[in-house]
Amino acid sequence: MAEDKPPTAPSATVERLLENAIFASRWLLAPFYLGLALSIVVVLIKFIAEFFHLAVHAFTATESDVILGILALVDLTLMGSLLIIVIFSGYENFVSKIDHTGHKDWPEWMGTIDFSALKLKLLSSIVAISAVHLLKSFMALKTITPEMERSLFWLVVIHLVFVVSSVLLALSDRISGKHSEK
Repeated sequence: MAEDKPPTAPSATVERLLENAIFASRWLLAPFYLGLALSIVVVLIKFIAEFFHLAVHAFTATESDVILGILALVDLTLMGSLLIIVIFSGYENFVSKIDHTGHKDWPEWMGTIDFSALKLKLLSSIVAISAVHLLKSFMALKTITPEMERSLFWLVVIHLVFVVSSVLLALSDRISGKHSEK
């Protein structure tokens, strides 16, 4: 015996259509993630240029110059890693799950990072990039002028803001996690 479904109200149909349109709008983010993926190519080009510059001058450069060159490579590597984290986690959190069943070398963390963990990883990467930049600035010092002193002061302040923000975000996530367990 077939059940008769009650007729749906026009407002329910409009609501369902609106919700479907809003849900489908998440795909508007896909080109952003594709653009970020392509920007890794730009980071790679810069990495190759920095590496080539470092290799060409390896025998004539000072130890400090070599360290600065390596720090530039580390900085670019961290930027590339940050982009990967944002691309995969953002896409999976906001657009669609990625089917990775056919990939034997799929990293375990991919697909398991929620938005809260993404924020923490993002801030951690920013802190690391800021620390490398700060270290490069200190290593590049030859003489200290008042302008350079002021510039270094602000670099330290900005780095500390990143560090404190990361710690506060981690603490707030931990506190909110304890409340949700109860």
